[in-house]
This record gives sequence, C-alpha cells and structure tokens, in this order.
Amino acid sequence: MLPLTKAAQGSVHTVKWAFGLPEIMEKLETLKIHQGSRILVVQKDKDYMIIGSGGKRVVIENQVASRIQV
Repeated sequence: MLPLTKAAQGSVHTVKWAFGLPEIMEKLETLKIHQGSRILVVQKDKDYMIIGSGGKRVVIENQVASRIQV
C-alpha cells in the first residue's frame, strides 16, 4: 500500500482506504472515489494531481491525495 501521491503517472490503482475531513470525504464520495474504486493517475505536479475515475477527471491537491491509500 502507498499514498496516491507516490503512484506513477499513467498508472491505475485500486483505493484501499482514505481518510480526511468530513467535507472532503463527502466530495470524494460524490465523485465515486471510495474503497474499491479504480483510479487512473493522469498527471502529477508538485502541488496537485489530476486523476480519473468513473469517466471523470478531477484535480486534487497533494495534501488530499496523500490521504488516499492505493
């Protein structure tokens, strides 16, 4: 298991677990990013990541991505 921020660009991973503030967790759930979800790491930057899940692409800060374990 590793934090999403350590995943290679272009790789696909399954979410093992995630934690964070309730409002962030609610937003991830509305995007259908939860335990068991498949996530594509589209692009990485020093401050943010672009991930794909369920046919959608989302920009998330690395602070949030570090709390998602894959």
